Amino acid sequence: MRKVRTASGAVAVQVVTRRGRQVEGIEHVGSAHTDAELALLLAAARERLAAGQEVLELGQVAEVPPRMAGVADWTAPRELALQPAGGGRPVSVAGGGRVVATSADLLWTVLTSAYARLGFDVLDDDGFRAMVLARLVEPTSKAEVVRVLEEIGAPGVSVRTLFRSLARCQARDYRGQLATAARAHSAATAGTAALVLYDVTTLHFERDDEDDLRKVGMSKEHRIDPQVQAGLLVDCCGFPLEVHLFEGNKAETTTILPVLTAFAERHGVGDIVVVADAGMLSAGNLNGLEDAGYGFIVGSRITKAPYDLAGHFERHGTYFADGQILESARRMGTGEAARTRRVVYQWKLRREKHDNKAINAMIDRAEKIADGRAPLRKARFLKLTDLTAELDQATIDRARQLAGLKGYVTNLPASVMETALL
Repeated sequence: MRKVRTASGAVAVQVVTRRGRQVEGIEHVGSAHTDAELALLLAAARERLAAGQEVLELGQVAEVPPRMAGVADWTAPRELALQPAGGGRPVSVAGGGRVVATSADLLWTVLTSAYARLGFDVLDDDGFRAMVLARLVEPTSKAEVVRVLEEIGAPGVSVRTLFRSLARCQARDYRGQLATAARAHSAATAGTAALVLYDVTTLHFERDDEDDLRKVGMSKEHRIDPQVQAGLLVDCCGFPLEVHLFEGNKAETTTILPVLTAFAERHGVGDIVVVADAGMLSAGNLNGLEDAGYGFIVGSRITKAPYDLAGHFERHGTYFADGQILESARRMGTGEAARTRRVVYQWKLRREKHDNKAINAMIDRAEKIADGRAPLRKARFLKLTDLTAELDQATIDRARQLAGLKGYVTNLPASVMETALL
């Protein structure tokens, strides 16, 4: 239901049908010239919107009567208040005004205040700040940053200023200065930086040739474009502490140690425990972390659970109590480099429900392929031979057995971290 001012100065009451942002129909209820007519038309429009619908008795609720003056009247002459050049009382000029620009002052004030509160104004570089904040408003190219700033009424900068600020980033070690400011902010809000979290992502470039940094490497999306590896270190609350860029063909597991080393040297932090996903789980990688004096809690690949928890499955089958924690040990590595690691598993009912839901969806996908209702392609729980495609029941049973389990590998002793904390 909406109210629209017409060319004659009346107020039209309409019932509009929408699907998303698309208007599918407009039903005109009537046009009002007085407040009383407007109230009657609005009541009739409400009846059409909820025909036959009961109304809850909520007691006495004060209603504001509709008024014609409450609907913007674009047909009436307007007065534009002008400020005299010498100051003093504004002068009203008849004839109506025209909007020539708008300004998002509040938005820009909030962004610049947050930038300063994080300590990033230590760079004292307006061009760099403008580029960072403009990309928060709209992620775009450096050339388009100028347009974004103009649209929100922020102080403008030239494209050349933006490019010069990028040159200063390397010369003045902006990454180091920002990392120091981020560490100070984290210490003031999250406290100790002993517990940090690390992850890696890949950024692709739509180009054919490689260079010293952009190289073709392992891609989870199976892309063959040149890429780079971005490693991010955050505190226990998720606030970023350190970011580094690596060659696109560099293994993810080899990126964590340089990032931790740079963080420890920059801030003089010695006692660090890093948390990472199973992608960082390799015997050599964990040995390197341990030899450097770092503690770690790394996600364990769930396929190892039948071996780590063989005793439990033999005695109790697939029964677990909600929140139950089991601990085991695993020999990781080969030869003299092999070390025994502490492995902790937790089972949760909520996680089991989530896992089984995902398993059911994958079984349904595999069944459609096996029955010919979907194109032939590789899928989990599907066993392909030269002549047939059928469900792999053994794999399904193994997935059901492990539903609800989550495992971790750590070098922290029980005296430092009890299993109940995992």
